[in-house]
Amino acid sequence: MKKLIIGCTILLTVGCASVSQPNHLEFIDLSHPIPTFSPSKSDANKPDLNQPVNNSTPIAGFYQQAILYPIDKWATSQGHFNSRAILIQEHNGTSFNAPNHYQNDENSTEKGAIPSSKRKAAHQLDSEQLTGNIVLIDVSNRVKAELAKNDGKPSIDLNITDFSDNSQATIRAADIRAVADQITDGSWLVGRVGWEQFYFSATEDWDKSQYVNGLNHPGFTGEAIEEIIKIMNEKKIKISGIAADSFSTDSGQGAKGSDDKWSNAWPAHVRLYQRDILIVENLTNLSLLAQHQGDCSLMVGALNHVGGTGGPARVMAVCEEQVKNNEQVKFIHRHR
Repeated sequence: MKKLIIGCTILLTVGCASVSQPNHLEFIDLSHPIPTFSPSKSDANKPDLNQPVNNSTPIAGFYQQAILYPIDKWATSQGHFNSRAILIQEHNGTSFNAPNHYQNDENSTEKGAIPSSKRKAAHQLDSEQLTGNIVLIDVSNRVKAELAKNDGKPSIDLNITDFSDNSQATIRAADIRAVADQITDGSWLVGRVGWEQFYFSATEDWDKSQYVNGLNHPGFTGEAIEEIIKIMNEKKIKISGIAADSFSTDSGQGAKGSDDKWSNAWPAHVRLYQRDILIVENLTNLSLLAQHQGDCSLMVGALNHVGGTGGPARVMAVCEEQVKNNEQVKFIHRHR
């Protein structure tokens, strides 16, 4: 991992190139806020969706909504401290997946794979793996064109909007091959499909959420994952991870597999975890990242909890541009 250097001071250990002149640094928050709800009066382990905290609305995911418990006040002579407890599923919202997230059987175990029992948990991930140069793969225009067939709205009907693995409106092998020269050891492949606009669909119901869209959504297809593996083998390198502004990083068709038993499902998860490669899901603000002309690195603020299979994450892009004069370094924070 290279170090970003400003003058003689090491500022951050990220995947940007070392430079000797001052730099503009831009920090882009790629994380959705996590909606929270008060606990149900009948069961404190269940959220009350009629009691959102602030302007929270439900999101579709793999578990219940996050619960934020009532404030516990600790008094002092001048005032008091507020403190709350939170109950949240590891894979809620913008989140990272550790390699131990999936335990696959012998039929899907590939040659040279890391055994399920030895795959890293959250607390075993190091800073080098959680950072790296960003290789942006932007197919959002193709997705936008497909959505335009239905006035910009997704449909679960493939005859109306098609985000199957046969559609060009998703991340294909050719898209990966097109950036092969940028893929280096420790880099992060970030897929922009423009799906973040449907994230807050005001429902946790998979059948009603535009974001899930009946698992007819864009993402990394099985052939794209195969191409990533090919390139790593050709270059004898290992990327740190993949990430996307979509529901599962896998395409919807890849996620659900070939039948109602989830056969051959989740190729990104099944194949990459065997290679100690991470996944980050549900990013946002990739349009800001796409506008940036300089080098950018990803920083995954991962929970360091023992045995964890992943967790909600504050994900940041750190972008830098070399300055041609002695202008003072500027730190710019961009968010929604």
